Amino acid sequence: MTKKRLGLLLAIPLLAGAAYGGWNWWQVGRFIESTDNAYVEADIILLSPRVDGHIAQLLAVENQVVAEGDVVARLDDTDYKAKRDQAYARRDAASAAIANIDSRLALEETLIARAAANVASAEAEQQRAGADAKRYVALADRDFASQQKLSTTKADAAKAGAALRAAQAALTAEREQVDVLRTERVSAQANLAEAEAALALAENELEKTVLRAPRAGVIGRNNARVGQYVRAGTQLMALVPVQDAYITANFKETQINRLRIGQPVTIHVDAYPGLEVTGRVASLSPASGAQFSLLPPENATGNFTKIVQRVPVRIALPAKGPMAGRLRPGLSVEARVDTRHDGQDLIGIAGPGANDPQVAER
Repeated sequence: MTKKRLGLLLAIPLLAGAAYGGWNWWQVGRFIESTDNAYVEADIILLSPRVDGHIAQLLAVENQVVAEGDVVARLDDTDYKAKRDQAYARRDAASAAIANIDSRLALEETLIARAAANVASAEAEQQRAGADAKRYVALADRDFASQQKLSTTKADAAKAGAALRAAQAALTAEREQVDVLRTERVSAQANLAEAEAALALAENELEKTVLRAPRAGVIGRNNARVGQYVRAGTQLMALVPVQDAYITANFKETQINRLRIGQPVTIHVDAYPGLEVTGRVASLSPASGAQFSLLPPENATGNFTKIVQRVPVRIALPAKGPMAGRLRPGLSVEARVDTRHDGQDLIGIAGPGANDPQVAER
């Protein structure tokens, strides 16, 4: 009898536990999609110089925290300063050439005015000499004037006509000189624009000798050394924006049916046992992880063995959560998505074409 009572006493909590477990699974457990194939990631930036040169100064070391815009390295800028000064000199020379042409144009206006006055004077003289010649011709016909005087007046008239033509030619030449100077000014303006572009390029190259952090983060794997000659594009150091870390959870293809953007995700990081953080589903990869491997599987050839595929799901973390700034890319994580919460469909929303009816149909 005692054994039966003991058995009944033991059976009651077991049944109660089983009932509670079944109820909990029905209410909660069957809606939870979990995986331990999840890792911390961050958009690591490889810092490289944009010009060639020797490293003159290093202002950041490995594991150093930097803010956006902080200087992490400087290249020797002696040659680049010389190129900038040379560009300044060429720009100033081009500006001076334009100023000289403008001065010549102003002078030509004065010369044109003087030439126009000479033409007017020559026209008056030509009219006077012509009138004298006509008068003496009439007098000579009536023998009131000598042939010598007539010849002199005719010569004066011819001389006045020649002087008028010379004055007119001088005026035309001065006006044509204005056109020449205007053409030269257009060319000088082009030279000035070229010089200014060369100056801007020289200043940009000088600015590029300073390597800055494009965003806040922590410096990692610093390969730079003072005195080292580097070329543009040489990877000097890595910048890890740890404050913007996120989780990539690789769910089985049989688990993604109920996943939606915005659903809460409970996260446990192996490095911080006992610490729990709630994130949100951010996006779904457009293909399974195998498709992005070096050698994607080709299932259309040879013997076929069906393998459950994994689809990477990006999980966003709270900006001011308990793990902000503490996570490091590569750490192992366990993620549990509560699919009871409504959210946006993961398929066809993150990227161009989300509102395409054909995408929605698929």
